[in-house]
Amino acid sequence: MGPSDYFLLSLLFKAALTSAIIVSASMIVERGGPFLGAMIASLPTSVGAAYIVMAFEHSPDFISKSALGSLTANAAGVTFAAVYALLAARFSLIVGLGGALVVWFVSAFTLRHLDFSVWSAIALNGGVAALAIWATAKLRAASFPKAAVVSKAYDIPLRAAAVSVFVIVVTTLSHSIGAFASGIFAVFPMAMSSFIVILHNRIGGLATSNVIAHAQIPMLGLIPAFLAVYFFSVSLGEWWALLIALSASLVWNAALWTWRTQFRARLPME
Repeated sequence: MGPSDYFLLSLLFKAALTSAIIVSASMIVERGGPFLGAMIASLPTSVGAAYIVMAFEHSPDFISKSALGSLTANAAGVTFAAVYALLAARFSLIVGLGGALVVWFVSAFTLRHLDFSVWSAIALNGGVAALAIWATAKLRAASFPKAAVVSKAYDIPLRAAAVSVFVIVVTTLSHSIGAFASGIFAVFPMAMSSFIVILHNRIGGLATSNVIAHAQIPMLGLIPAFLAVYFFSVSLGEWWALLIALSASLVWNAALWTWRTQFRARLPME
């Protein structure tokens, strides 16, 4: 097999693997309301697919260093969701999503040129998340019927295609931009952006801002997920680290769901 054949097969593998992950997550989203949809949308689908592909192509040390970049850039992701939610409640999709993407790219560019330890990255996430959750509190208080979200046949293929292209680009660039930068761009909100495009056109900006505002607290589950990859990739191997990371994210969302259903009146996300 020549180099060109190997490259083509690797692209097809990346696209197939990513599509399978996104399709599975999307089917769950279509059957839930805003809070469940927000929890699934905040799961590491696109970033998880990117890390699975990178694990095939890079060493455990590279994956660990990438996780530090992703942990740092997670603050940019939280900011992206907050900015979109605040803008979409008043303005069009172009203004809301466009403004949020501009903020993400500016944040990512800034973070890439700063030195972060794992502890300073955790502190950054804590401060940004606290501010974002406070800023979007009123949007989460709004109530919309679950039946308002109706899927169309092309929704899931569109999301899968968008994220597949994203994963191919990130994992291909990872060989030249380094581990930390790869980790930053691995958390680019491609899956959430495609989710926003579909939802905003379907149910309007105000209702979509409610869904994305609900994602703020579930997104905190990415912090222990990236920490698991950072700390365990070298000692346990990248595959065990990724499994622990996925488990941490799922446990966090399961705890939120239990808290919401069992102690609904006390939950600040209502």
